[in-house]
Amino acid sequence: MVSFFKKAMSRDVYILAALVAIFFSLVVEAGAHGVTAGDKGFIQESSGTMIIPFIYLGAKHMVTGYDHLLFLFGVIFFLYRLKDVSIYVTLFAVGHSVTLLSGVLLNFSVSAYIIDAIIGFSIVYKALDNMGAYQRWFGFQPSTKIATLVFGLFHGFGLATKILEYKISPDGLIPNLFAFNVGVELGQLIALGLILIVMGFWRRTAGFTRHAYSANVALMTGGFIFVGYQLTGFFIS
Repeated sequence: MVSFFKKAMSRDVYILAALVAIFFSLVVEAGAHGVTAGDKGFIQESSGTMIIPFIYLGAKHMVTGYDHLLFLFGVIFFLYRLKDVSIYVTLFAVGHSVTLLSGVLLNFSVSAYIIDAIIGFSIVYKALDNMGAYQRWFGFQPSTKIATLVFGLFHGFGLATKILEYKISPDGLIPNLFAFNVGVELGQLIALGLILIVMGFWRRTAGFTRHAYSANVALMTGGFIFVGYQLTGFFIS
């Protein structure tokens, strides 16, 4: 593992980083917590308790929320035991749920650009963590569990900010909000299952160790692009 982190960045790093840059340039216009026009209209116009539709919306958001997926990808990158995966995903889910629910119910929000920039930074942070950067730079390893919980809080707060922006109806707010959160967690399980399947196949190949560093450099690059996009939006909006 030590020799793995000492390897110089190969041509693969630049190829993967370029692919991530292209990907983000194509999809970043939607924003991390972007909602389709139809879903936005539904949230704005819905009134009364609507459990199933809001579960669907929550699941859809998580499955299509690439910021969440990239962070989860980084979190489980070097987790091989299902027990460890469960612990970290639970910490992320707890943080996500607390700020999603409390942010909406307490009507507390800040600029979506700032929150989404922090979410982008969470991707950068985790990629650097996977590359062993903090141990080399500071001589110690920050708690990955605490970091996962804290960034989970920001991920949930980002979604709460967007829901408040769409002015969800107070009629049926609490059951609809809890249904939405249930959907988010179901979507997270679906997405996580797919990621684990792909990672399982990749880890069985000889190229996993060879390309793991490059993959995290690409992940970090995507996070920086997202941070830059959000901060630009904040300053020019």
